[in-house]
Amino acid sequence: MEYAGKRVLVVGMGRSGLAAVELLAGQGVRVLATDEKPLAELPQAAPALARAGADFRVQAPAVFEQAEVIVISPGVPADLPELEQARRRGVPVIGEMELAGQLLRGPIIGITGSNGKTTTTALTGHLLRAAGIPTQVGGNIGAAACGMVAASRPEQWNVLELSSFQLETVASFRAAIGVALNVTPDHLDRHHDFAAYAAAKARLFERQTEQDYAVLNAGDPTCGEYSRRTRARVYWFSLEGPVKPGMYLKDGRLWCEGRAFLEARHIPLRGRHNIENTLAAACAAQLAGASLEAVAEAAASFPGVEHRLEFVARAGGVDFYNDSKATNVDATLKALDAFEGGLWVILGGKDKGAPYTPLAEPLRSKARAVLLIGAAAPVIAEQLRGAVPLIESGTLEGAVRAAVRQAAPGEVILLAPACASFDQFDNYEHRGREFKRLVQQLGETS
Repeated sequence: MEYAGKRVLVVGMGRSGLAAVELLAGQGVRVLATDEKPLAELPQAAPALARAGADFRVQAPAVFEQAEVIVISPGVPADLPELEQARRRGVPVIGEMELAGQLLRGPIIGITGSNGKTTTTALTGHLLRAAGIPTQVGGNIGAAACGMVAASRPEQWNVLELSSFQLETVASFRAAIGVALNVTPDHLDRHHDFAAYAAAKARLFERQTEQDYAVLNAGDPTCGEYSRRTRARVYWFSLEGPVKPGMYLKDGRLWCEGRAFLEARHIPLRGRHNIENTLAAACAAQLAGASLEAVAEAAASFPGVEHRLEFVARAGGVDFYNDSKATNVDATLKALDAFEGGLWVILGGKDKGAPYTPLAEPLRSKARAVLLIGAAAPVIAEQLRGAVPLIESGTLEGAVRAAVRQAAPGEVILLAPACASFDQFDNYEHRGREFKRLVQQLGETS
């Protein structure tokens, strides 16, 4: 799409929206920026917009009326009434990821899934760099995709973490290697039902060609459906034994079509789900040109990602783990699976519409108690009552202090909330950092 000479409106002044403004301005496009908040409440936006020479208006119906192209940030609902009206007028409405995909140089590895995206994206970048393959990583992790355009090169891989919010607005976006880790109910407050959520993720594969690859989880039925919706060559990964073509776990080792290349015990990440993430990343990296030997060596040295089953500290014989990125029930189930028992689990935040009842049985067998925080606490309490002792804590600080008072040496205090963070925190990173600060504070005052 040609943007020069058009009136382009960018909606949402978060990280992605600002990157889109700066990218368009760098190409000589006159941009109008908008957000629900006034500029005075967007401290990071004001200097970025000034550098770009972009005008700003507080979001209102009139702001949309003169736009000839509209670019929306991932946090902006795609079915906003003003956007629906713009589409009826024939105005193209695209997402920040679609804009970036049109301008990025070099092939793309796109990684999506309900859980494990960030770890797998970071690990894929780590494997490629260790193999000497030029790579940059971003998207829903680190740099926004539009912010990666300037540094992109034809011979360089762009490894992108892709959320459903980013994928629901792509049209021409094409990944040379698309990866789907798993698809379980999430963001139903935004997508309204599971079918719409799964369909958003499917868009990663629908524009692929016979020259591309789709790397899919053989144990996930929705990923299996994606294999029938793409023209790409399908590679599988599996925790349940041989698949072909692809990679799998068998007898405690990772295999690639009959060749063992890595002992699972050498993977430094905790939990069986991280073996699955490693298989997916290894498959993507090999398809991008990394040797199995390089993949095995690099996988064994991967340090992990902040806020994903991150060990924080040991105090008084009690271990603290930060899994603030566990923003849905399936992610919390995976976190629980990584421990034998003796858990004090902090749950709660902003409800996302999925049931919490699948947590009941693993909590009954592994948890000493659940500490409830945030707006979703009453809903969680209603669904888990009788399965496990519940401690109404209100805030994260209250939960940490209550758990510390009761936990015994050898036990674990685990933040794995199964909820979004936006009721009490800016994002899951803010929540995770606050948890770590509280743990550090305990160490300082003990």
